[in-house]
Amino acid sequence: MDVSGVASGDEAPWKKMSKEELQTQYSPSRWVVRLGAEEALKTYSQIGAQATNQARATRKSLLHVPYGDGEREKLDLYFPDGVSEGLPLFVFVHGGYWQSGSKDTSAFMVEPLTSQGVAVGVVGYDIAPTGTLDLMVDQLTRSVAFLQTQYPSNRGIYLCGHSAGAHLAAMMLLADWTKHGATPNLKGLFLISGLYDLEPIIHTSENTLLHMTLEDAQRNSPQLCLQATPTPPWAPAVHTLVAVGQHDSPEFQRQSREFFQVLTRGGWEATFKELPDLDHFELIEKLTQSDYVLIQVGCSCPRQLGPCHEPRIFPASLPAADDFENNIPGVLMVPDASSVITYLGSFSTKSS
Repeated sequence: MDVSGVASGDEAPWKKMSKEELQTQYSPSRWVVRLGAEEALKTYSQIGAQATNQARATRKSLLHVPYGDGEREKLDLYFPDGVSEGLPLFVFVHGGYWQSGSKDTSAFMVEPLTSQGVAVGVVGYDIAPTGTLDLMVDQLTRSVAFLQTQYPSNRGIYLCGHSAGAHLAAMMLLADWTKHGATPNLKGLFLISGLYDLEPIIHTSENTLLHMTLEDAQRNSPQLCLQATPTPPWAPAVHTLVAVGQHDSPEFQRQSREFFQVLTRGGWEATFKELPDLDHFELIEKLTQSDYVLIQVGCSCPRQLGPCHEPRIFPASLPAADDFENNIPGVLMVPDASSVITYLGSFSTKSS
């Protein structure tokens, strides 16, 4: 797709920044207020590793499942107890600026989701300098098509990406699934603190290993590509949640807001949330905490909620049954097939 004529505009705030300021804006750890930058990164890695070790030790799983021939073209699958087919499938794509991170330390949400009947997949892909952006996008596309082929009776694929992983997940809105022989039953996307216009990254140290050219950035910027697409490449019924933390940098916040605006102008169903009191890393770290969310899926829905044919998420402390009729603040009900499992929105009543 030719996006050479589409740009974020001469007045884009980042274009007026010094090199040092731009580097700071695109260094998420520098905006963490609860910890120092190095400690924030260390804590994030430790929580991810601990959650993954626990998931592998306690949940039914299929590990290192190849979706391609490459060494890193593998994914991990975690299942609820009992039936492993005909379930909602939550697929996570890790971040790390496309040059760090691994599926082997990214099973943050496995315990709370599988305990409530949701299968979880965590995707591995080639990071820089071995992997290019084009390759990473292709790998995620093939992994999603693989999951659809392997589990055709799934009750919906919900794709979640964090940071660089959110960028890769967003690129799935532009995928040509006919090339892969399977159109996924994609119901929703969670895009958490992502990057959608990659041109600013060219001018930061993060590009040292990526070797990204302007053409690479434009071709792999979902914001620019969607702006250049007159109509969505496929049915826009999939709902997208674009989320960012209060303690993300202004540039990360701007990117999320602008991408949300591009989606809505293009006819996609989308929701934007800035989550209070959370930074770039807490947004994912808190997915390990089952007391933050209660996931109701299929037959596990309480009787007072009536039939449940799609995932619904509520705060951990459920109100009385009558309160659901009053649309009380802080309760996010996810109706029908056009919506996503928006459990990020239930982190606190302040985020609704």
